[in-house]
Amino acid sequence: MEAQGERGSDMGDVARIGRRSAIGLAVQLLAITALAVITSVPAFGAPPINKTGGHKTTPTGYDISYPQCGESFPSNGAFGIVGINDGLANNLNPCFAPDPSYSQSELYWAFATSSGDTSQPKVSLYVDTADPGNLYDGAPVADWPTSGTTPYGTCTTISDGASTVGEDSPSCAWQYGFNKASQDAAWLTKAASAINGQSPPDPMSTLPGTYVWWLDVETSNTWQSGASGLAMNVADLQGMIAALETDGVPARAVGAYSTSSQWSTVVGVTTAASGSLWQIPDWIPGARTLTGAIANCALPSFTGGVVSVTQWTARSDGDYAC
Repeated sequence: MEAQGERGSDMGDVARIGRRSAIGLAVQLLAITALAVITSVPAFGAPPINKTGGHKTTPTGYDISYPQCGESFPSNGAFGIVGINDGLANNLNPCFAPDPSYSQSELYWAFATSSGDTSQPKVSLYVDTADPGNLYDGAPVADWPTSGTTPYGTCTTISDGASTVGEDSPSCAWQYGFNKASQDAAWLTKAASAINGQSPPDPMSTLPGTYVWWLDVETSNTWQSGASGLAMNVADLQGMIAALETDGVPARAVGAYSTSSQWSTVVGVTTAASGSLWQIPDWIPGARTLTGAIANCALPSFTGGVVSVTQWTARSDGDYAC
């Protein structure tokens, strides 16, 4: 898994890019109903029962994204978590959907090769996050919003005489996050539609609300700082959740990929006052072995919720469904 920060622009991104070690996270959300077309929404529930009537003891999967484009993908996972973005929240992973430059769509890989039979759906998604603010090195961030009605009020413009930009405020930060997640949902629908256009044996759901979504929150991304900055970062992530909910994704089907230290650095302490961030599922990285990943299921939740997935770094990014 790769995490990067961004300062967006229409022609490209000026970014502080931080590579992160491959990691994985997992949620205790019931597996999407085993139909040819995914139609049900994941939810919390009892451990899954395998076909022999016993509880599965090693529910492991993988996460992949743009760094794996053109490589051989794992083939023995129970579930797959696929990155939509290409390092920056503005960019699309080039092999997320079918593309003639690559032998296989990563989205279809997760759908076609995952065996299921865990507390995780066969296919989940993760998206890059960032809160760049309205200016970077004195230059306006081109995709920072200049309008929008939000729970924090109206996002409006300001002018310093040389340029007119959206204000650096919780309202505009919320709108920025909303816009990014809306784009991600549209990319998912377009990719699944392209896969179905190739006539696979089983069609994929094109609806964002039939998938679990993970917000990749790391300090290597671009964030604002200070007390006011933390408030805007919170608003940004709340905007992303709101956009996914608008596209039909239930709140408990949106989780966060992070660690306690990174999460607290970016958003501070999460409590009931944190609104939609409170008690969302956690996907926690950091283990080097499957044994370590299993042990990390007992770590305290940084959102006040449940540690649902953990990841360990070996040859591939392995994920464990807690």
